[in-house]
Amino acid sequence: MSNRLTTAEFHARVLALNPRTAVFDCDGTLWSGDAGSSFMRYTMGLMDAPALLSPSQIDWMQRRYDGYKSGTVSELAICGEMVQVYAGIPVADLRASAAAFFRTHVEPNIFPEMLELVSALQDSGCHIWAVSSTNDWVIEEGVQRFKIPADRVLSARVATASGVATDTLLDVPTDDGKVTSLHSAGITAPNAVFGNSVHDVAMLAIAGAGGAFPVNPTPALIERAAAEGWPVYFPASVAP
Repeated sequence: MSNRLTTAEFHARVLALNPRTAVFDCDGTLWSGDAGSSFMRYTMGLMDAPALLSPSQIDWMQRRYDGYKSGTVSELAICGEMVQVYAGIPVADLRASAAAFFRTHVEPNIFPEMLELVSALQDSGCHIWAVSSTNDWVIEEGVQRFKIPADRVLSARVATASGVATDTLLDVPTDDGKVTSLHSAGITAPNAVFGNSVHDVAMLAIAGAGGAFPVNPTPALIERAAAEGWPVYFPASVAP
């Protein structure tokens, strides 16, 4: 395994960079779990809330997600379709659902060590960006806990018309697409980047010297981190 940092070492190494711009993946990095797929299940009525999606939308989404799990639907495709499926639903309803979902199912899983780090970076004047392939309704709701404004969130999103979601994709930041989205926002060389999976590798690779930090890394990212010499960090609640 790559060099594994303690919390004190992790915070010290990041803050020693005195970063002016830091970029964070969200699911698995700022909090544990996959908020994107969980919100899909939540709006299907499979958790503790009534279904927001229609039976036909649920059937289509389930078939597509099964295809993703079996490897016949790509990461890029499923991340886009998990936002497009809400076409025809008022954005106000989606934001209300996302707020209730995040409060009950994700907020308890926020990594306090990451919340502390983001706060310390903000106190130092660092500009924080959040990049995620999960939909904007959930991510913009979630990063409010980290005091990250919506205009510094790059996430999967669709166009809206008269306050209603459409199926027209505007962005799906995953893999190389995360770098593309950052470049479009004018972020070409962030001083520090944090991610948890191989879908964050391209983004981690554009960090300045010593600025790539795999957090709660998946086995595939641990392997890549070892090859790249990136130190890894596990918050206490997910430490192996």
